Amino acid sequence: MGDAFAVKDCALIAIATGELAQTLRELRDKLKTISTSCIYYHFWGGLLRPRFDDPEYQNDFAVWCSRSLHDKALAERLALIDPTHYPDLEDLRRELVETIEERLEESEVLAWMTASGRFYFVRSQIVVFDTGKRITTLEELTSRVPHMSQGTVFYHLIDARRRTPQGNNDFSEWLMGFGEEYRELSDRITCIDPYFTTLTDLRDDLSKVLLSYTRERRG
Repeated sequence: MGDAFAVKDCALIAIATGELAQTLRELRDKLKTISTSCIYYHFWGGLLRPRFDDPEYQNDFAVWCSRSLHDKALAERLALIDPTHYPDLEDLRRELVETIEERLEESEVLAWMTASGRFYFVRSQIVVFDTGKRITTLEELTSRVPHMSQGTVFYHLIDARRRTPQGNNDFSEWLMGFGEEYRELSDRITCIDPYFTTLTDLRDDLSKVLLSYTRERRG
């Protein structure tokens, strides 16, 4: 194969914005103007944060609506929003606002009901580390994926979507750099859902795809 794959690691740094909401109307209004890095953090940050429980919902907005606003109906609607379907964070913002506005139209009480806890908007800043590790063959990639850190999985499978021109993951992009030979494998990796899961499970899914492909090639 050609150019080596540079294995990176990362950490998602949480930075307080000073912005908060204690009613659903306030949340809606803040979402209209808040930095897109906040939206990114509240959808994806949970994957890299230490967790001491198993939250019912994947994004922070749904969790807050459930736990602090006690609105299960809205929480479930927000939980169904898959950020991978919105390559542009502004599109994701609009979907959030529209979903909340629809719920507000259903109940005037919700507009002013005070939540039992405030929603604090946090923005994200990603810090990237070069591990110094390089991968030059498919066999190397297959053997190393099971040992990759969660930060590496996040950086190359998730954060890559906002860095690559086609909104793809780094592994598929690398494989396609060698022509049509690996298109099928690249497509299989692209089809892995990175959102409704954990980083450990995501790493396992990637490993299974690679192992299955290499076994098929051996015949």
